[in-house]
Formats: sequence, C-alpha cells, structure tokens
Amino acid sequence: MELDSIPQSVRERLDQIGTADLVVGLLSNGTGPGGESVHEIHQALKAGFGKLRAVIIQDGESALEPVEESESQIVLSWNLIGPERATSPAPSISDAFQLMFTASQKLEARACCVVASDLQNVTSGWISGLTQPVLEMDYGLVTPRYTNQRFEGLLNTGIVYPITRALYGKRIYNPMGPDLGISGPLVQQMLAADPKAKATGNRIHPVASLAPTAICGGMTVGQAYLGARVYPPVDWTNASSLLAQVLGSVFLDMERYAVHWQKTRGSVSVPDFGEPNTVTEETGAVDVKRLVDSFQLGARDLQEIWSLVLPPTTLMEVRRLSRQAPDQFRMPDELWVRIVYDFALGHRLRTISRDHLLRAMTPLYLGWVASFALELETAGPGVVERRRERLCEAYESQKPYLVSRWRWPDRFNP
Repeated sequence: MELDSIPQSVRERLDQIGTADLVVGLLSNGTGPGGESVHEIHQALKAGFGKLRAVIIQDGESALEPVEESESQIVLSWNLIGPERATSPAPSISDAFQLMFTASQKLEARACCVVASDLQNVTSGWISGLTQPVLEMDYGLVTPRYTNQRFEGLLNTGIVYPITRALYGKRIYNPMGPDLGISGPLVQQMLAADPKAKATGNRIHPVASLAPTAICGGMTVGQAYLGARVYPPVDWTNASSLLAQVLGSVFLDMERYAVHWQKTRGSVSVPDFGEPNTVTEETGAVDVKRLVDSFQLGARDLQEIWSLVLPPTTLMEVRRLSRQAPDQFRMPDELWVRIVYDFALGHRLRTISRDHLLRAMTPLYLGWVASFALELETAGPGVVERRRERLCEAYESQKPYLVSRWRWPDRFNP
C-alpha cells in the first residue's frame, strides 16, 4: 500500500514525527468493564517501555479520551476502519493492517503491534506481551494465545490453526491473530510482497499471510498468553461470506508457499510468553439442529458442485452422513480433513469460480461445527484440548494425501 493511501494530514504528522521504535495500532475505540480504558493503556505503555519512542494510532476521532503526549509517546487519531475514511468505500480490517504497515515503514519502526479485538478485555499487558519479544529478542512475529472456550473461534479451531500447523510445521494457536506483534523486517516483507501479488490478481490478506510469510522467511515466531478474548457474535446466516474471505486467503498462501510446505514434516511447538489463564465463564452457543439442517440441505442441493471437487468415495461418505439423525450426527476427523484439502486443491485448479467454490463449502463446515459441538456438549477444558489435538493430528496424518493430490491432481485417484 502506497503512502498516498494515507490522508494528507496524517502524512504531514508522520513527517513531523520522523522515526519511532514502536507503532501501536488500536483498531477498536470501544471500552468496557473488565478492561482498561484507552487512557490507562497509554499511561501503562509510557511507564512500561521507558525511553522507547512509541507512536499510538487510534482508530476514529470520536469517543476517544484525550491523552497527554510526551516526547516518547505520540498519539494519532485516524479513521482506519470507520466510514469517514475516503481511501475505500468499505474499509476493512485488511486495509487497516496495510495502513499500519505503511505507517510503520514510514517511521522506520523496529516493531508494530496491532490490537484488533474489542478493547473490553484488552490491557496494556497484551501490548507488552506481543511486542517485548520482538523488541528485546528479535522475534519476527508474536501471535496471541487466548484462553480457549469450547465454542468460540470455531473457524480457527476447525481449519485455520490445524491446517497452518500441518502445512508449515509450527503450532501457532491463533495464526491470524487478530492481535499481533510484528517486527520491522516482517512489515517490510509484507509491503514488498503486496504489489507482486496484486500483479497476479491475488492481493495478499495481511492478517492471514503474516504467519506463513514469517515461517517461510526463516523468522522466529512465538506466542503470548493474553487471557480471554471477547469474540463478536457468530452470524451463522452469513457464514459463507466469512468462510470465503478467510479460506480464500489461506488457500492463496498455500499456492505461494507450496515449495516450502511440501517439504515440511510434522510440527513443533513455538515459545510461549506469559502465563496461561483459566476461563471462569463459558460463552457462545451452537444451534446444532439448525446446522445439521443446513448440512442436509447442502447435501441435497450442492451434489453437482461438490462432485467437481470431492472424490467419489468422499461424496459417498457425505451422503451417508446426511442421513444421520441430528442428535447422532458425527463427522469423522479424517473425512473432514480430506474435504478441506480437496477444496484447497479445487481452489488452486479453479475448478469453478473461487468465490462460488468456497461458499459451496459452507454446509460442510456447518456440519463439522455441529459434530464438534455435539461431541463436546458437556466436556470439560481438558477434554476439549485433547479433542482439538486429535483434530490437528488428523490434519498432519492426512497431509500426504494433500501433497499427492497437489502434485498429481489428474493422476492421483483416492
């Protein structure tokens, strides 16, 4: 993203600032009980980072508490996502990250920290946890480790975390953040890669591409315990849009880094920083019957599209699943993993329109969610963790299937 995408007034302010050690982006200006106010976060940063020169960029210009600036801490208010930004008719989290990267590059920052979660539970400890390994130990990327709850972040649980782990060999629990600590060199790599990707018609999604870019670039990756995250409510009626957006980015990175992940075997843990927290209150709920109904409807209406992607044996298993009673519905891990891998291959081969393909995967994903929810309906935290681990192991054990189909899509017959 070029500097001209930044409003003139902000560019002038960045010119006045010159350079900074750390750029912090707060992409949500909300506050709430249980979290620190924006003002308290600023004060804690001032105390915690000593003489480091920090620039804090707040999203929006309204409802923000006035904060006293100092030589070592400078505050900018900038409509990164809000409707007043003129650079895009519908600014997104992706745009906001790109703008943060551009500002960090302009200021020659050693580290950039972006907090995109609702600030209700965010504290200054989140920012120090995400940035100190970057500033003090030369980590390329620090991702968050939120306290897991059974039915929160299910897209990450079911696809994003286990496929990232299987492909790139690192056990990064939340590879897409969205709260992240990023080194200056990684920011440079992301900005340099974006024009090349645009030239091929495949724009990089900065949140999705950070972890693969860091790993494949040989950078050190760690993760910081941050505690519980407040997740936005799940809109199951709009699941296809979310699935298309997230998986489209994940599958594009699979193409970019195919040479790397085909050589990777197994997975290893990455360093953790901080102390794990326990959850005292379970949140989130899953309407299993509704999800199973959606799966069964897809099994009736989308067979023709699914047959362009899924091998006959997989289609047969899916049809058999569609006849199960909702309360007995179970999708085996190996079947689910092969479905994900087959759709990744279909995306690469452009079997049909990529957006259409990913949206057609939605009933299958909802079926997996229903199965996962039914199995863990009354499970405790330890059982949930072991269940997640078994799913990750299935992704790893089925990886040869993906590699074979990826290398020989026409010759390999499952």
